[in-house]
Amino acid sequence: MQNQPNSEFPEWTIIKLLNWTTSYFKSHNIDSPRSTSEILLAHTLGLKRIDLYLRYDQPLTIDELSLFKTYIKKRINREPVAYIVGTREFWSMDLSVTKDVLIPRPETECLVESALSLLELGHWPKRILELGTGSGAITLALASEMKEYIYFASDYSVEAVKLAFMNATHHHLDGKINFFSGDWLDPLKNTGQLFDMIISNPPYIKTLTLPELQPEIHKYEPLRALDGGKTGLDSIKKIIFEAHVFLVQKGILLLEIGHDQKNQIKKIIDNCGNYENVVFKKDYSAYYRMVCMRKK
Repeated sequence: MQNQPNSEFPEWTIIKLLNWTTSYFKSHNIDSPRSTSEILLAHTLGLKRIDLYLRYDQPLTIDELSLFKTYIKKRINREPVAYIVGTREFWSMDLSVTKDVLIPRPETECLVESALSLLELGHWPKRILELGTGSGAITLALASEMKEYIYFASDYSVEAVKLAFMNATHHHLDGKINFFSGDWLDPLKNTGQLFDMIISNPPYIKTLTLPELQPEIHKYEPLRALDGGKTGLDSIKKIIFEAHVFLVQKGILLLEIGHDQKNQIKKIIDNCGNYENVVFKKDYSAYYRMVCMRKK
C-alpha cells in the first residue's frame, strides 16, 4: 500500500494523517472513519480532538507515527476504539474500560433516565442495587445525579469490580457506592438486605447468535456479559424470580432487555407472580428495550 504513514515519511502532518486514515478506514468499511481517525490521533498525541485542527500542520515524530500505526492496525482488526484508547464517555463522564467489561452503550442511558424518573418519586434516602455493573457506568450516572441515595453495585468479575471502583474514585463517587463481587443475587442471600430499586443490564443474547454479532463485539467484548443462554433469557429469568426477595414493598426492578424479547419476558413475569405495574419502555430507536415492574 503506497503512502502509508511510517518512519520513512516524517513529513506527515496532522491533517495529512487525518485525511489518509479516514480514506483508509473507509476502504476497510470501518464505522465513522473520520471521527475514529480523530479519536485515535488525538489519543496518540495526548490532545483533544479540537486541538488537531488548531495544529493541523504539525508534523509527527517517528515515535508518534509508529504508535499511530499500531492503533490503526488494531482498528482494522476490528478492535473497538474504546478498548484501544481505554476510555468511553457515558452520561458525560469519561470512564476507563478494559476487555474485562462491556463498552457502555448510548442506549443504556435510556435505562438511567428511566431509573432517575422513578427515583424522583417517593421517599428517600433510597437504597439502589445494580447487578452486573461492569465499568460502573449505570451506578455512577445515578450517583452523580442523586447523591443522597445509597448505592450498591456488584459483578461476577472481580476485575470488573476493581475497574468500576477505579472509575468511581476518579469521579469522586467512591464514598457513595458499595462494591462487591458475586453471581447475581447470591452474595446477598440470608443477609436481610432490602433495596428500593434493583437495576441491571444483564446478558440477553442467544448463545448461538453470538458469532453473528459484529466482530468488534464477539471477538473482543467479554462473552459472559453477553451470553444469555439458549433463549437469551437465562439471566433475566433468574433475576426476575429472585429479585423480589430483596426488594422493599413496592420496590422497583428495572431491566434492559433485547429488542425482541418483550412477549417472552412478560410471560416470565406473569409466571413469577410477584410483580405488578409491569411497564415496557422504548429506547430512542422505538424498540422495547426496558421493563419496569413493582414488587406486589
